Amino acid sequence: MSALDVAAALAARASEHSKDSPYGYVPTEWICILFIALFAISTAIHFGQTFYSRLWWLFGTTVLAGLIEIIGWSGRLWSSISPTLLDPFLMQITTTIIAPTPLIAANFVILGQIIKRLGQQYSRLSAMWYTIIFCSCDIIALVIQAVGGAKASTAVQDNQDPNPGGHIMLGGIAFQLAAVSIYLILAIEFLLRYHLDKPFERKEVAFPKSYTLDRGVKLMIIGLAFDGVFILIRSIYRTIELTDGWSGRIIETQVYFNVLDGAMIVLAMFTLNFFHPGWLLGKADRWSAKNPSVADSESPGYPKNAA
Repeated sequence: MSALDVAAALAARASEHSKDSPYGYVPTEWICILFIALFAISTAIHFGQTFYSRLWWLFGTTVLAGLIEIIGWSGRLWSSISPTLLDPFLMQITTTIIAPTPLIAANFVILGQIIKRLGQQYSRLSAMWYTIIFCSCDIIALVIQAVGGAKASTAVQDNQDPNPGGHIMLGGIAFQLAAVSIYLILAIEFLLRYHLDKPFERKEVAFPKSYTLDRGVKLMIIGLAFDGVFILIRSIYRTIELTDGWSGRIIETQVYFNVLDGAMIVLAMFTLNFFHPGWLLGKADRWSAKNPSVADSESPGYPKNAA
């Protein structure tokens, strides 16, 4: 049998399995292995970086996100071997939906720290409320997506319509998309106000602009910008995907998922490896300083704006 005959036989077999697969296609094995490897590498690096920086909250954000992604892509790998089984499909559909949620929370915490250092008078929200509000939104989105995923999974197992559960998942991902969009808008506003030295007028005494944008903070902002774009692209894709339905063209097109979900979250994970808050903003002791911006402004030779 020639190579062309083998290729044709494999294509026919894949096409046959696709008809019975809950995906509407058979996940490509080597792609699944590639994503498992990439997420494993990034997660292992984040694990080590967490110990290095002693920023223990990273275990519940970046590390957790990576572990959940590994579980999800392991489900897809299982499906590439046994494409008609429901268990791996249900395993991956829920985990790949909720996995980026802890990663998004890490972005919220990091921006809160940047606001604390550069001057809270330039932010619409204080650093504390910024973290509380957006991390709470992240938790709400996670719960909604998990409930929807469980409902949809149960429906699929019982040969019932999974769309009601899918609609709940859509509500969770749409809520998360709205939160990420508002986060990016407020972040841009903060940076513009800082750059233009246009603080909000508040009743309390305003702090002077006493902390310059050092190299570490600049790089961290660049990292957050890339991370935010990757997460936004993924959130828009998943919102459109679930709006199109569980049997729509988008959800049944593998390349869309690989590029707009898997690749985007891989890039977001590795972005925070390279632009790591522990390296660029300092270890835990610096994060716990009561007011880093004032402390830094009092160091010898530190430039201050004229009053």
